[in-house]
Amino acid sequence: MKSFIFDLDGVIVDTAKYHFLAWKNLANELGFEFTEKQNEQLKGVSRVRSLEILLNLGNIELSEDKKKTLLKEKNEEYLEYVNKMTKDEILPGIDLLLKYLEKNNIKFALGSASKNAVLILKKVGLFDKFTAIVDGNHVNKAKPDPEVFLIAAQKLNEEPDACIVIEDALAGVQAANIAGMTSVAIGDKNVLYEADYLLESTNELTIHFIKKLIA
Repeated sequence: MKSFIFDLDGVIVDTAKYHFLAWKNLANELGFEFTEKQNEQLKGVSRVRSLEILLNLGNIELSEDKKKTLLKEKNEEYLEYVNKMTKDEILPGIDLLLKYLEKNNIKFALGSASKNAVLILKKVGLFDKFTAIVDGNHVNKAKPDPEVFLIAAQKLNEEPDACIVIEDALAGVQAANIAGMTSVAIGDKNVLYEADYLLESTNELTIHFIKKLIA
């Protein structure tokens, strides 16, 4: 029997749009534009590293104290969006999939870089569904380091090769591959080609597909 590890942003819910809005507003405050295309570089990346990428794009150097202030400001704006979330923001197919896994006693965990994962899962009513939750508060190394997935596997009491990771970011796919897990990517096939399985959207996470993965 296999176990599953899900990323959060872009897999369970689409909070990436809220991250983008908060980063875009921060960039504008610093005097430059930040596009959705540039935002792809921040997917699956820690908050601190995301700020570094943003500042590099704007050719801006700041003190560590100023960076901490901006990180807090960005997170506060992001949380304003998150606190308004409801179960309607669960991505298509996910609710049905989790119910199927639960019904068939198939364990599943969360493996996310987000430090707000617990809050988000509670807002959308999925917190109690997961066997284990590993987020940005539990790890020291960001994806593509496999730490988050390896800790999740330990919490599931599974060997890495018995775990299937559902991801939407290249860094996450690479982390799953390095960990020796099966990687399923959702999104742009030209970006996520390193994954073992490529899907265009969560709609393709059908029960038939999941049965095939488990088999």
